[in-house]
Parts: sequence; C-alpha cells; structure tokens
Amino acid sequence: MRLTEISYGQAQPIAGYGPGFFRVSEHVLRGASLITPWDAGPWGGLEDSASILSLDGRIDVLLLGMGKDIAHPPAAFREALEAAGIGVEPMSSPAACRTYNVLLSEGRRIAAALLPVG
Repeated sequence: MRLTEISYGQAQPIAGYGPGFFRVSEHVLRGASLITPWDAGPWGGLEDSASILSLDGRIDVLLLGMGKDIAHPPAAFREALEAAGIGVEPMSSPAACRTYNVLLSEGRRIAAALLPVG
C-alpha cells in the first residue's frame, strides 16, 4: 500500500472538534463556527445567512454541520443560499469536518458552517 501525504496549500484544515468547540490550526473556536480556506471564526447560527451570503462568488458549496446528528436546515436559510448559487449540504458536524478536509485537499471552493457537537 502506498500512502500519499495530504497537502492543503495555504488553507488550514479542521484539526479537531469536541463538545462545544472546533480547532483550526492553532485556534480553538467555541460555539457555532464558519470555516473557509482563508479564514475561521464565529458564526451566528442558522439565523445568520448573511455571513455565508457574503462568500458568494468565492465558494460553490457550503457544508452545513447540524451538530451531533443530521437535520434539515430551515427552508428560508437553504432557499436564500441556493438563490445566490451556493449549494447547501447538511450533515452532522463530525461528517462536515471530515468532508471539509477531503474537499479542501482537492482544492474545492467550499466552506463549512458548523453547529457544535454536544
């Protein structure tokens, strides 16, 4: 078996998560977080579509981590993003973290909006 080291270029992958936090590089983010290849910080949760809409033209898909379990986002939230041309992929936050890192390594135009686990 041949192993290949993953390269993220200048982007920072999600290094870990736990009850109430996400870690990106050396930074620990508490609570809901918005993570892009160029920045990571707090996010206002499902009532805050404006932060994500500001990424229009820079991302194609938003990985939406809904916490411990998968759930559907509010229809108005999804519709606002899709009207702007941003695809929304809801999943559990652990799955969103893993998927973000894989797509980031492929150079995809993505972001992750994550609700905390636990």
